[in-house]
Amino acid sequence: MLLSRHRPSWRGWRRWRRGRPFWGGLAAVAAGAWICVLPLAPLKIMLQQGVAGIPSVLMGIVMIVLGLTAWFAPQQRTLAGVLTTLIATAALVLSNLGGFLIGTLLGILGGGLIFAWQPYAAPRAPDTTEAADPTASRDPIPTRDAPADPTRSPTPHHDSQGVQP
Repeated sequence: MLLSRHRPSWRGWRRWRRGRPFWGGLAAVAAGAWICVLPLAPLKIMLQQGVAGIPSVLMGIVMIVLGLTAWFAPQQRTLAGVLTTLIATAALVLSNLGGFLIGTLLGILGGGLIFAWQPYAAPRAPDTTEAADPTASRDPIPTRDAPADPTRSPTPHHDSQGVQP
């Protein structure tokens, strides 16, 4: 009874999560938090570390911002994914072995997931020429007898970002 009342909110959450590179952003935020938190040790340890902790904190904050950018501006996923991977790799050298390798590995994984994510393409509208002409062949590959139709291709390609027609 209680679960059925909250079902629309779960559907909204699921729709929001699937409409963006959620898991890549989550990995980037986790990597940034891990890299950022390690130098924020107690004051006694921080004083011994000196200015070496500043790049760690800055790189962690930038990775968190890039993960949030992937969530809230998914059209910037290419830049966010590449920068997350580069910063995670730089953290390996500049920040306690990239958060003892955990932050670097999470950052590289998150950057790759952000970069590789593609939005779902809208379903294609049915072709009106086929419906009007029932004798038209539905085979996209032309045979020797039928001339090649330049409007149809054997491998349909659509770009989900609308760059190509």
